[in-house]
Amino acid sequence: MMFAAFETEKLYHQRQARYLTAMGNGTPDRIPIRFFLQEVAARMTGYTTQQVACDYNLAFEATRRAGEMLGCDSVMLNAIWSTYPVAKAASWRYLYVPGVDVAMDSVLQFGEPAKPEDVFLQLDEYEEFIDDPTAFLVNKWMARAATRVAKAGASVTFDHNAALWGGALAYANYMSAFGPAAAKLKYESGIMSANAGMIKAPFDLLCDKFRGFINAAIDTVDRPDTVLKACEALIPHIVANALAGADPDKQVPITLWAHRGGVPFISHETFDRIMWPTLRPVFEEIISKGYQILFYGEGNWEAHYDTLRTLPAGSIIYHLDRGDPALAAKKLKDRFAISGGLSYDVLARGTQEDVRRHMKELFAVLKPGGGYILDATALMLNDVKPDNLHAAVTYTLEHGVYSQSCPAPERGKAQPQTILPGKRAPGIVRPWEVEKQGYKQLAGDVDAVKNAWQRADAAIYNYLWTTVLW
Repeated sequence: MMFAAFETEKLYHQRQARYLTAMGNGTPDRIPIRFFLQEVAARMTGYTTQQVACDYNLAFEATRRAGEMLGCDSVMLNAIWSTYPVAKAASWRYLYVPGVDVAMDSVLQFGEPAKPEDVFLQLDEYEEFIDDPTAFLVNKWMARAATRVAKAGASVTFDHNAALWGGALAYANYMSAFGPAAAKLKYESGIMSANAGMIKAPFDLLCDKFRGFINAAIDTVDRPDTVLKACEALIPHIVANALAGADPDKQVPITLWAHRGGVPFISHETFDRIMWPTLRPVFEEIISKGYQILFYGEGNWEAHYDTLRTLPAGSIIYHLDRGDPALAAKKLKDRFAISGGLSYDVLARGTQEDVRRHMKELFAVLKPGGGYILDATALMLNDVKPDNLHAAVTYTLEHGVYSQSCPAPERGKAQPQTILPGKRAPGIVRPWEVEKQGYKQLAGDVDAVKNAWQRADAAIYNYLWTTVLW
């Protein structure tokens, strides 16, 4: 694909250099503007939240156009607010869509099982899950997470088949649409994609999609060793999924949505005993392969800044949600780039003058020395005022310029981790050794047959685990 015009190509390369330099903790020509636009993009482009939730092509287009209108250097195209076609085709029970499950003026929401019997991983199933997480997804989890999928051993129904086929095909359609949307963002608008691939901390994933937060929190007290083993069992699958969706050029980071480790969700003891020992290997394995991680620290992570500092220099971009920007700068900027810090409350409820006053304070501590990327503290929903975003952009263009650029320093390295694959290795649902037993005549180029099967099987695996991570 070709750039729409020479000026678009020139603009893209300027923005690319600016964003990459800042993420590497260098000093670009000015502070890059990278907004994680969600429902506010619909508001800016004349769509309802229901429309963008139900049509991911509209969501892609809304994000692109809003990025253009604001003059962003980078935007997050793969947002989570447009998954209705996949979710409803698969009959996910935990996703609530505006104008479908919640009010029209609401935003996309996620829920947890309301009753103990609806928990996706029952207390007495921990060992089964630890032994083979992928088999657990197939045998039990899918039927609990989806309303129309029948449990193992139950009668296969029309709705069961439709949910399995429809969910997988809807997911494939979504992924097929993403590539052209990303190309349009680059070649027509000259805007960089902000990230590629995603991970969650093993403990976060256990909370979000298996035990529910309350149950998992109780488990950390009653059976911490079991929780630790369950989180360890998730590590190889989280790493495999992240690398499968990562930028092949290793320019843009893999995003970690880290929401249970911040204050006040878990104790320091749980963080030190379970959360960090199972998250750090994920970090180090991904970093060892040359990728950066955008650490979206949801909530207040100030208590863990010293722990984050033990990661290789330049290996993460720390996204500031809650907490004091001055403290984040003091504790982290000598090792990592920082993004965020632009108060969501000010953007949603303040005036343009409030924005300018707030940004003056923010830039005073986060601008010096480079390594800062402008963004809001949280994903931008439909209550953010577009005029306030424009004010933030204008202020950055006026006051975010550096007198002298400085390239990013060399990133620190991490050693590859010994991550045990478990009973069923990541990337595999139905092993080739099992699959080939059903072949009547296996001859000729057996490797070609094997490779074809393994590619198909990997696609099934990717669908299963992406469903869990979404």
